[in-house]
Amino acid sequence: MICRCIVRAAVVATVVGAVLGGVSLINGASEARPGLPAPHPVSTAYVGATGAAAIPALERAARDAPQNVDRLVALADAHLQAVRETGDFSHYLRADGVLHRAARVRPGDSGVQIGLANLALARHDFGAGLLRGRAARAAAPQTVRPYAVLVDALVELGRYQAAGRALQRMIDLRPNLASYARVSYFRELHGDLRGAVKAMRLAVSAGGGTAEGTAYVQTLLGGLEFGRGRLGRARRAYALALRSFPRYLAAEVGLARLDGARGRFPAAISRMRRVVVRLPLPEYVITLGELELAAGRRPAAKEDFALVDAERRLLAANGVNTDVEVALFEADHGDARRGVALGRRAWRGAPSVRSADALSWALTRAGRPRDGLRFARRAVRLGSRDPLLLTHAGLTAKLSGAPAPARRYLSRALADNPRFSPLWAPRARRALRAIS
Repeated sequence: MICRCIVRAAVVATVVGAVLGGVSLINGASEARPGLPAPHPVSTAYVGATGAAAIPALERAARDAPQNVDRLVALADAHLQAVRETGDFSHYLRADGVLHRAARVRPGDSGVQIGLANLALARHDFGAGLLRGRAARAAAPQTVRPYAVLVDALVELGRYQAAGRALQRMIDLRPNLASYARVSYFRELHGDLRGAVKAMRLAVSAGGGTAEGTAYVQTLLGGLEFGRGRLGRARRAYALALRSFPRYLAAEVGLARLDGARGRFPAAISRMRRVVVRLPLPEYVITLGELELAAGRRPAAKEDFALVDAERRLLAANGVNTDVEVALFEADHGDARRGVALGRRAWRGAPSVRSADALSWALTRAGRPRDGLRFARRAVRLGSRDPLLLTHAGLTAKLSGAPAPARRYLSRALADNPRFSPLWAPRARRALRAIS
C-alpha cells in the first residue's frame, strides 16, 4: 500500500452506519480487487483470460487501434495484475509506458487517470496517487471508481478524516466489494475487528467478479480472523481462497503464519520458502527469516535476510518505494541508524500510523526510545489492535521508563491472539512479565 489527523468517532460511525444501512437496500455490482484497477470493460471484448495470460491478445488489440484509449487502459490493467501473479516487477514499467501513451491521446480521461493512480499506489507513491485520483474524480464525478483510489491514497497518507469522507461518498454511490473491503480496513485501523470482519464478509458475499478477486477478499477475511485469534476460521478462509485461485500467494502466506503460530515450524518454513521462490517481496523474505529465527535456525535466517536488500534494489529500479518495510527490517536485522533515516523519509512522505511505527521502532532500536515513544503514540492513536504495532509501542514505552503505557500496549498486543507471532509474541510476554 502514511497531514496527521485523528479520525473523530462521528466520522467512523457515519461510515459504519451507511454500510450497515445500505446493505439491505442496495445490491450493487461488484468491482475488482480493492486498491488495484477494476477490469476495464474492453478487456473481456478481446480475451477471456486476465492478467499475464491476457497480455498478448491485449497487445495485439492495442496495435490494431493505437489511438484506442480503452484498449491501452485494459493492457495496463493486465500488466498490473501480472505483477501479482508472477512477481515480475518490470510489468510496472510496461504499465507506465502504456498509460502514458494513453494519456497523450486523451489526457483527461478518467480511466487513464485511475490507471495512473493505481500504478502510483502500487509503487507506494501515495501523493501521486492522490493527485491522479482527484483528476479522475473531476473527469467523472458521479462514478464510483475514482473514490477507490482516493480512499486508498488518503489512508496511506494518514489523512483519515478525509479518507472517511471519501469512503462515505463511495458507499453512497455503490456499496459493493470494493467499498465493503475498504470499510473493513477502515474499521480495522480503528481497532474494530468485529466490525471489520462483518464488512469483509459482505465483501465476500458481493463477489469479486474474478477468481483472484474472490481469493483476495477471502485472504483478507482470513487475516482478520487470525488477528482475532480465530485460527480455525482463518484456515477455512485461506482454504477457500486457494480453492478459488490455486497457489494464491497471499493465502499461502496466511497458512504459513498459522503453522508458525501453532509451532509447526517445518511446515511453515517449507510453505513460506515456496512463496519466496515465486515472489521474493521483502515482506515475504522477512517473514521467512523470522520463522527461521523462531525455529532456532539462525544461519538459515541470515541467508534469507541477505536477500532483502537485493529485492529492495529490484523494486526501486521499477519505481517501488519500500521505505517503511525496509526501515523495520533494518531496525531488527540490520543497521538501526539506516532504519531511522528510512523511517524519517517515510514519515515525511506519508505521515501515517504505519510510518510512525517504522520510525518509532527504528529510533528505539538505535538507542533512542524516548524519541521513539513520541512516534509510537502516533502509531497507536487510532486505536489499532495490530499486535506487532502494539508490541513495538509497548517495548518502546518499557525502554523509555514508562511502565504504565508499556503494560497497556503489551496487554493489548496479546489480548486477541496470544500466538500472533512465534518470534514477537514471546518477546511481548517476557516484557509484560518483567513490568508486572
